[in-house]
Amino acid sequence: MNGHARLADIAAQAGVSEATVSRVLNGKPGVSSATRQAVMTALDLMGYERPQRLRQRSNGLIGLVTPELDNPIFPAFAQAIEKALTHHGYTPVLCTQLPGGAPEDEFTELLVDRGVSGIVFVSGLHADTTARMDRYTRLTDRGLPIVLVDGYNADVAAPFISPDDRLASRLAVQHLVDLGHERIGLAVGPRRFVPVIRKIEGYQQAMAQLLGVHDVDDLITHSLFSVEGGQAAAAQLLARGCTGIVCASDLMALGAIRACRERGKSVPGEVSVVGFDDSPLIAFTDPPLTTVRKPIGAMASAAVQTLLEEVNGTPGRHLELIFQPELVVRGSTGSGPLVNR
Repeated sequence: MNGHARLADIAAQAGVSEATVSRVLNGKPGVSSATRQAVMTALDLMGYERPQRLRQRSNGLIGLVTPELDNPIFPAFAQAIEKALTHHGYTPVLCTQLPGGAPEDEFTELLVDRGVSGIVFVSGLHADTTARMDRYTRLTDRGLPIVLVDGYNADVAAPFISPDDRLASRLAVQHLVDLGHERIGLAVGPRRFVPVIRKIEGYQQAMAQLLGVHDVDDLITHSLFSVEGGQAAAAQLLARGCTGIVCASDLMALGAIRACRERGKSVPGEVSVVGFDDSPLIAFTDPPLTTVRKPIGAMASAAVQTLLEEVNGTPGRHLELIFQPELVVRGSTGSGPLVNR
């Protein structure tokens, strides 16, 4: 491809003139930093190498430790965090935990050996109430900036970034009650995780306040955060007469829909299902999933901003920033038996 065609393509992608692209590529003054960044992003998106003189030296490496990427919410988180880090001139190093693979502690050791400036942990052992927290206090004691996403522990003096899991359950239950459902079940992951404990608390409060139901033990099932886990949990809830099912993840909700279909029950005709996360592509399921959206963009930005404040010398603070989820109504919820009477 000739140079002129390439300039035109980059200009179109960046939404600027060819002359502006030329000025950026040749390192000429008179271009705002936002425009310069737009041209650089266009180059990256289109697969062109940046000219040597324009390649930024990285400010340093930042570790990002996530669970397996099978659940689409984790790659979405990783991408948002990596984008924010790159924007600030840092190079992200992604470590993905796999079942039976390297444990979190091994990744942490590897990252520390590589001289990272800080580490972001997403849904790590900090969310597990049975795990030892000295793995994190050792890092903070040596002055390594860390930020922990999704989970909380009072013993770790570091910033935590969380969605409001109690509110997430309340939003889902309120929606199903408004539709006329009374027998509403909750399908969640293992009870040792902080987000699960909080979702249960929000669910219990909502059931008591909205329906006057105080004994909900029979309406809560614990399983894995997976399609198969959701399917198994929903099978129990359907057997207990639930017409509304609130799930702790979108994958569990897809499993719940599968369980309904196996039993010849239509969604949302006979059973309504609500997910949690609003993972990528979840709007295109059949039916499109009603879910409680986790504010990934805002949480990722806050995680990076908080970490980089520490990296740049602000003492680490022991605080939890809690972000509001939002109910997104689609096609997997409909009128309950009360409305149909």
